[in-house]
Amino acid sequence: MPTRKFIGRYENLAAIGKFVSRIAQKAGFDAAQVYAVQLAVDEACTNIIEHGYGGEGLGEIECACDITPGGVTVQLRDWSAGFNPEDIPSPNYTVPLEQLKPRGAGLYLMRQMMDDVQFSFDPVRGNLLTMKKRKTDSS
Repeated sequence: MPTRKFIGRYENLAAIGKFVSRIAQKAGFDAAQVYAVQLAVDEACTNIIEHGYGGEGLGEIECACDITPGGVTVQLRDWSAGFNPEDIPSPNYTVPLEQLKPRGAGLYLMRQMMDDVQFSFDPVRGNLLTMKKRKTDSS
C-alpha cells in the first residue's frame, strides 16, 4: 500500500489530498468520487491536527492509500491521544445556524462521504483510521 508521512501542518493538507486523489483517479473514480475521498481525508487530517495533536507541527500523519477490488482504502495513522468516536454526537442541522455547534461535523462528513469508517487505537502502534470508498457507476 503506497504510504507517505507528513508533518501535521495545515499547509500539508493539499499534498495529502493530492496523494489520495491520484490514487482514487487511478482506481477509476469519477470527479465526484475523487472529491468525496479527498474531502473525507482532509476532514480527518484537520481533526488529527486540531483535536488529536492540539495544534500544528506537534506530530506526524502517516497516510496510506491503495486501490482495492471495487474501490479505494485510505488509512491514516497518528500518535496523538485516542478518543471514543461514539462520544462525538452528530451535528443537529435542524437548529438555526447561530445555534449550530461545530463539534462533530467533520466526523459526520467523513461518514457521509465514505462507505466505511473504522477507528482503532493502540498506545504503541498509534491511532489508525481506515476509510473505504466503493466505486459506483456515474451513469
